[in-house]
Amino acid sequence: MAMLTITQALHDKIVAHARADHPDEACGVIAGPAGSGRPERFIPMLNAARSPTFYEFDSGDLLKLYREMDDRDEEPVVIYHSHTATEAYPSRTDISYANEPSAHYVLVSTAECGNDEGPFQFRSFRIVDGEVTEEEVEIVPGG
Repeated sequence: MAMLTITQALHDKIVAHARADHPDEACGVIAGPAGSGRPERFIPMLNAARSPTFYEFDSGDLLKLYREMDDRDEEPVVIYHSHTATEAYPSRTDISYANEPSAHYVLVSTAECGNDEGPFQFRSFRIVDGEVTEEEVEIVPGG
């Protein structure tokens, strides 16, 4: 079974971003060395849609990010966003936008906790050709 291995620090940054942007969906990328599958560099993005029901990367920000990753020989290892009212499972829209077959798609649900400490869901998926496969998440010590 596929698995996402992520440091506690990166996990906590994703959850903090999701809580901070609630009630709007948060979104971002964690880049890593090309071909390594290791998430290393946390890059929170602006939800250009500023919506509680969907997210959209700003096209200019996204272009800048991909150029930067190219320059650093990186690729998007994790693409994350939050759901603010539903479970952490990809919506039809999320699936249609998923165009990085090697990326881990992480979803955080802040439906129960909102901006506060409290229960949340943190799940990871592979989305290839419209097929969604949930994978294990291993959180390891470190930053």
